Amino acid sequence: MDFELSEEHRMLKDLVGKFVRDQLLPLEAAVLARDAVGQGAGLTDAEKDKVDAVARELGLWGLDAPEEFDGADLPAVAMVGVNEEIGRTCVAYTIPPDSPNLRMLMATCNADQKKRYLEPYARGETISAIGISEPGAGADPAGMITRAVREGDEWVINGRKIWTSRAADADFTILMAVTDKEKGARGGISAFLVDKGTPGFNVLRRIPMIGGAFTYEVALEDCRIPAENLLGTEGNGFGPMQLRLGTRRLQMAAWCVGIAQRALEMMTEFAPTRVTFGQPLSDRQAVQWWIADAAMQIHAARLMTYDAAAKLDAGRDIRKEISMVKVFATEMAQVVVDHAMQTFGAMGVTKELPLQMMAAQVRNMRIYDGPSEVHRWVVARNVLGGNR
Repeated sequence: MDFELSEEHRMLKDLVGKFVRDQLLPLEAAVLARDAVGQGAGLTDAEKDKVDAVARELGLWGLDAPEEFDGADLPAVAMVGVNEEIGRTCVAYTIPPDSPNLRMLMATCNADQKKRYLEPYARGETISAIGISEPGAGADPAGMITRAVREGDEWVINGRKIWTSRAADADFTILMAVTDKEKGARGGISAFLVDKGTPGFNVLRRIPMIGGAFTYEVALEDCRIPAENLLGTEGNGFGPMQLRLGTRRLQMAAWCVGIAQRALEMMTEFAPTRVTFGQPLSDRQAVQWWIADAAMQIHAARLMTYDAAAKLDAGRDIRKEISMVKVFATEMAQVVVDHAMQTFGAMGVTKELPLQMMAAQVRNMRIYDGPSEVHRWVVARNVLGGNR
């Protein structure tokens, strides 16, 4: 298998790398300063508007959106290169539209929903959220208890969602709910489109997370939506939801490669300049091994990520590969960043350097979209097969 990007996709990766260096890295100091005083690590509206304008001008807009909506319809392999570069900064920025929800909408929207939801979203004109997790349910969809009941020309939804990113700001939320308790995750979960401001869709609280991020808890209280806002077909929400989750997991793996690469470069730049007990850190075997191990592990994670993306583009079932790379890349990046922090000593754990935020972002990813333990279970089931 050829793991080299095509010239076109390599040039795109280089362009995104320049965009990150010129537009996002200069914002790190301001982001870190805001996070240090508890204001979160997001961009201000003015900062985001400026970055968005540059991204659009460079053609970095709708990269994997359908061509019919002015997108570039790039394959997963090309997006790995894009997301690796985006991962090299602690500034959280998504080139519109966010790929996971885009992929789910592309797989499920009917003609009317394409016009009302997919098209403006693919053009980067709207923001979406997705409500999956529930208090007490965690990564187990069988534990979902939010119910949607059909009443005439409406669906009535009751329940609670938690850890929902962008719930307060999204123009619409893809909401997962049980429509058949007997079938559960095997044909009893459906997806719905809930517009912002819909009565009964109540954002209860904003939850501060490590890494300067925020999620939300949402209560659905007799939330009525039109029958035509059922996304896909009744009872068949689990498969498209997995498509969405798989896209995010592959994206996370690429981000982690970028994060670890940035941490390695910081380590290799600093180690020769820091002298302790008469020798630079780069002469210490411990530091040399951290650097060698980081280089090897980053290389392995990168190859695993491109392998999974290539198989996805070929239409293959990559559930095992997705789980493998989700675990491997996140845990690899955690170790590399931690060693970089150790190399920098006390400065490495200050909020003046991006390392602490990178570490927190990776720590979040080890839980988001399925914790490592669940993905190890998925891999084990696939490897064991009929030998269980």
